Amino acid sequence: MEEDIILQVEALSSQMIDDIKKIVRCPSVEGEALPMAPFGKDIAMTLEETLKIAEKLGFETHNLDYYIGWAQYGEGDDYIGIIGHLDVVEVGEGWKHPPFSGYEEDGVIYSRGILDNKGPIMACLYALYAIKSLHIQLKRPVRILFGCDEESGFVDLKYYLKHVSPPIMGWTPDCKYPVVYGERGRAVIEISTDEKNVDEFFSFVNTYFMNAKMNGETLGVDFYDEEFGMNEMRQYKLKHQHQSIIFSVTFSYPASMKLADLIEKIQDKAGHFKVECISHFEPVRFDPNCPMVKALQKAYETITHQDGTPVTTTGGTYAKLMPHIVPFGPSFPGQKGIGHQPNEWMKVDDLIKNAKIYALGIYYLANL
Repeated sequence: MEEDIILQVEALSSQMIDDIKKIVRCPSVEGEALPMAPFGKDIAMTLEETLKIAEKLGFETHNLDYYIGWAQYGEGDDYIGIIGHLDVVEVGEGWKHPPFSGYEEDGVIYSRGILDNKGPIMACLYALYAIKSLHIQLKRPVRILFGCDEESGFVDLKYYLKHVSPPIMGWTPDCKYPVVYGERGRAVIEISTDEKNVDEFFSFVNTYFMNAKMNGETLGVDFYDEEFGMNEMRQYKLKHQHQSIIFSVTFSYPASMKLADLIEKIQDKAGHFKVECISHFEPVRFDPNCPMVKALQKAYETITHQDGTPVTTTGGTYAKLMPHIVPFGPSFPGQKGIGHQPNEWMKVDDLIKNAKIYALGIYYLANL
């Protein structure tokens, strides 16, 4: 059966690439909230176009108030959920080709969102279509979810979980391979003071952040564990607001570390400056030998013939909020620094390879 599924993905690959290009040509940057367009008209239009493609493929579809949409194969309550997103970050400068052109050159497609995350979630849709078109009956229904606010705060997923139960297993194709069994915690910490203390405050920021190692060693927060690695400080921001000076920093911390310990150590160094956590996502960790992770490892190894030992990540995905899912693809080992950059790209061959991996992943998970 696996061979039939792989061959069917190959047979559908040209059609899949054409539809991926249609969706990456949609300029789905967040805009002004409107009725029936909570994240702006461009994202709403992109969701409509995506669901039209799913309907053309014969899927049952649903649009949940333009927060999120999905295509489903099979009936039942305990579903396999695969969630990606259609919204993209701002275009920025430095593009060689128009950022929403779907431009292809030498087997590579360039467009904002081709990797993050339209190409991969459309590959998941076609992976499911390959199974559907072969009339393969799965033990559990499979739902491909198209999020609309991953880049700006997961409001889409929060809305979904208020109205719909989560999947029992699944993944988000918005990270890397092999299958990721754990994500670090992520906390945004703000340190602030009255503007009259600006010189003292800047000295503190320079000493403990700007001129310090990214592992937080100077602050005493250089936590480490073997699975997740070293704590990291990133995304420094400084602003002047309402007669206060505010410095914010994002910590990507290992699962063995406690947020309370992090804040306590920062406060010890900050003295009379105010320290507070303004945003926090707990670490995510699954047993690397659980059936879900092992099934996805098998899918990856079957297609790539590479070592699929599960890994952890410093990144953050929908898995932070959606229960029971792991990050899985789309970037292969050695592919870094592509998403959110000018000339964002993905190889056509890699999109097809992803679809094959995802098709087997669906087949294995839905039959556990």
